[in-house]
Amino acid sequence: MEINFKNKVVLITGATRGIGEQLARDFEKLGADLILTGTNPEQIGELNKSLAKNTGRNIKYYCVDFSLEDSLLGFARELKEHPRIDVCINNAGINRISYIYDTSLTDWEDIINVNLKAPFVICREVSQIMKRNGYGRIVNIASILGVVSREKRSIYSSSKSGLIGLTKAVALDLAPYNILVNCVSPGFVVTDMTKKILTGPEIEKLAEKIPLGRMATPEDVTKVIIFLASDLNTYISAQNIIVDGGYVST
Repeated sequence: MEINFKNKVVLITGATRGIGEQLARDFEKLGADLILTGTNPEQIGELNKSLAKNTGRNIKYYCVDFSLEDSLLGFARELKEHPRIDVCINNAGINRISYIYDTSLTDWEDIINVNLKAPFVICREVSQIMKRNGYGRIVNIASILGVVSREKRSIYSSSKSGLIGLTKAVALDLAPYNILVNCVSPGFVVTDMTKKILTGPEIEKLAEKIPLGRMATPEDVTKVIIFLASDLNTYISAQNIIVDGGYVST
């Protein structure tokens, strides 16, 4: 059995770092045309400039800040111009940690906008394209903190739990149109975002609590996402797949 995405259009949000960056590399190797997003204008400009030299591939980065409604809706309008989007991966996400009594409405709005509102809007727009074409795969990237939680994660856990619920409901809406919708909930992954939130000793302590004895690499997670997005997946939908080395079962 072989996985390839030749002649398929794949949308990946948050594709300039961590799991999203790894996904962009993986799907490019597998032959996909790519619609990618990031938040840094200079980085996006450089990436598109370097891609301009790479003839024969249809890959484009968009600068989008999903915490801002105008930016999100502007990107949604861009998506309407695409006749085909075969795979959509809602990966962009942010996190801010604080006790519930120290949180602000700004924190709530920013995290919910990026982690839940943006996937909702993108699923809404992409589903119309997929429905017309009678085919689609949507994979939303949540977190084990949408299933279990830790202190200082009230807003983040709310956003990711909501994303899991959104996934299940959207899967039921789109099932009649050959569109499979799933969620992947990574555990603790070694990414730049993790390193910003946790200190080195905290990362080591967490790794000790994981039955497999280590934190995940981005590749551990992207392999699962790629399967769910591929034609090898013909019957899995409305599921939340936990990729955490066994952590939530301890």
